[in-house]
Amino acid sequence: MLELVDLRTGYGRTQVIHGVSLTVPDNGVAAVMGHNGAGKTSLLRAAVGLLPAKGGRIRFDGDDITKLSPSRRVKRGIAYVPQGQQSFPQLSALENLQVIADGRKRGKELIEESLDLFPALRELLSRKAGLLSGGQRQQLAIARALITEPKLLILDEPTEGIQPSVVAEIERTIIDLSGRGGLSVLLVEQHIGFALQAAQQYYVLRSGRITSSGAGGADSAPAVRTAMAI
Repeated sequence: MLELVDLRTGYGRTQVIHGVSLTVPDNGVAAVMGHNGAGKTSLLRAAVGLLPAKGGRIRFDGDDITKLSPSRRVKRGIAYVPQGQQSFPQLSALENLQVIADGRKRGKELIEESLDLFPALRELLSRKAGLLSGGQRQQLAIARALITEPKLLILDEPTEGIQPSVVAEIERTIIDLSGRGGLSVLLVEQHIGFALQAAQQYYVLRSGRITSSGAGGADSAPAVRTAMAI
C-alpha cells in the first residue's frame, strides 16, 4: 500500500529523517513509535507531501508519488489526521463534516457512516467545534478524514491528551476499521499496548532512524520497550 524507501527529509539544512524504509500493509496497520523528538511527525509530513523528500522514494499503490503535491496525494486516497484535534472551531460539528462531504456523490451517506463510528458526536452536531473537548474534536477529525473514503489513513498521536474513556473508543474504532478491509493505517502512537494490538508491523524511530522493527502483537512489547529505552 504505502512504501517508504530510504527516505530522507528535514527542514532547511537540518536533516531529520535519515534513510527510513518502512511498509504499510494492504488492509493493515503499521505503527511507528518513539520518544518525543524522534522524527515521527516529520516522517508523516513527508509521507503526505507537506515536507519534501530530500532523498529516497515514496510509493503508494505501486506508483512513485515522491514528487506529487499533497492535494494530488489526497486525490489518490491518502487522508492525514495531524496532532492537535484540528477542526474549524467557529463551525458546528455538522458543518465541519459537511465541508468535506459537499460535492461528493455519497456526501450525506458518508456523514452518516462516519457518525456511526463515533455515535457520541450525534448529540454534538449543533455545537461549535471549538467548544468540544479534546477527545470529541479528535473523533470529529477522524470522522472528517474518513468522509474522503481514503485507502490510507495516517494518524499522528490520535490518543494524545485525551480522556481515557474516549481513548478506548478511538482505539476500538481504529482496530475495527483496519479489520474491515479496504483501508490501511499508518499510526504514530505513544501507547505501546494499543499500537501493538492494532498493528501487523511496528517500527521504532530514534533520532530519525529505524532502530527496531517486527511483527505487531502483545508478544513484541518487551522488544519495543527495550528499543525505546536504549
